[in-house]
Amino acid sequence: MKAAALGVDVGSTTCKAVAIDGAGSLLGRRVEPTDPRIEPQVERLLRDLRDETGAEGPVGATGYGRKRVPSGRALTEITCHARGAFARTGRPGLLVDMGGQDTKVVRIGPAGEVLDFAMNDKCAAGTGRFLEVILGRLRVPLEEVAERVARAARAVPVSSTCTVFAESEVISLVAGGEPLEGILRGLHQALASRVAALARGSLGGGEVFMSGGVALNAAMVAALQEALGRPVRVLPDPQLVGALGAALSVLPGGRSA
Repeated sequence: MKAAALGVDVGSTTCKAVAIDGAGSLLGRRVEPTDPRIEPQVERLLRDLRDETGAEGPVGATGYGRKRVPSGRALTEITCHARGAFARTGRPGLLVDMGGQDTKVVRIGPAGEVLDFAMNDKCAAGTGRFLEVILGRLRVPLEEVAERVARAARAVPVSSTCTVFAESEVISLVAGGEPLEGILRGLHQALASRVAALARGSLGGGEVFMSGGVALNAAMVAALQEALGRPVRVLPDPQLVGALGAALSVLPGGRSA
């Protein structure tokens, strides 16, 4: 079946592109680090997806680089993430999308509409970049994080709310002999508490969903569940939710939810 629409989500860390059929099902996907030269990167990703799926449909574009997507219809991130999440769940709830540059909390209604939202986009302290910087400084690969956090006997508090100051604080904690596992657990708790504070005003009584690249970090999911006091469901292909929503938004006839 040929793809009926394509979606691109140009984030600060990764660039995502998908192709969907007329029912909204994924036929092809691409995820790779965002290149500073966005236009040629997106052109290549879309060309690859068209060759793979026979796509002839329109292109929806979201993310911070959405206006630099050739021949794409620029769409807001809040709308696209809500639509992509609702297509995955079919239910209302609260979406927490944690990316590299910002964190979005979106209250989704029973028809998939946006009821409310909040964003942390002024400081990296509440985003994936916060963890990326400090994990890199500690030389801890992402694939080891969840296991090491689980081994921590206790969390070592990290009080700095600025990424730069937190990095210095963590180095001081290591030099002072604090266990690395405890520091990692403290970092995740600190980030989760900031996101929970952002979400609390919109929490309500429904389910909590999670998307974005940080959702692939099991330790972060567990910390957010603890901070919110309720289960957090990671959506399938969490990095693709925005791109999926962008494709659905330009799907001819709007046949999918």
